[in-house]
Amino acid sequence: MDIDINELLLTALRASFVYVYLLIIVRVLGKREIGASTAFDLLVALMLGDVVDEVIYGDVTILQGAVAMAIIGVWHLVNSWASFKSKIIDQLTGAPPTVLVKNGRIQHKELAKERLNESELWSGLRMMEVEDVKEVKQATLEPNGQISVVLEDWAKPVQKQDLSETKPKTKSRAKAKTTDGRS
Repeated sequence: MDIDINELLLTALRASFVYVYLLIIVRVLGKREIGASTAFDLLVALMLGDVVDEVIYGDVTILQGAVAMAIIGVWHLVNSWASFKSKIIDQLTGAPPTVLVKNGRIQHKELAKERLNESELWSGLRMMEVEDVKEVKQATLEPNGQISVVLEDWAKPVQKQDLSETKPKTKSRAKAKTTDGRS
């Protein structure tokens, strides 16, 4: 088994270039693209991963890989921008939110439609500190895969502003006395 040091160095150089280039692409895409994971984010990650593999192992030139990565990034930005500007495109390219719990009742048809079981639902509810489904006014599976929860009013934690401030009745001020008994 002969190891070609030059080939290893070239692979390391390609990997380094791809790393820096992808870092730039990710920064250009912005926080929203990184923080909110959607089906299109997964698609982009898979496509970029395949291109990166091809570039690192020399199956395509660095220039070809860089162009492919840039085009994938541009299309992802175009899709994000178009979805922001057009409700129709947003509906075509994104998933609508799905109500999983409504007024304390689990919506089993919606769970089945999303291919979720009750254990997965309860996992999401526990993360939102829900102990009883009756506490939930509405739980929604958001397009990014997270479950958001709106609690019934009676189940919400007590806040400072919820407490009625009762002021003690003020007594007429007695003259303060010093320690030696003088006023």
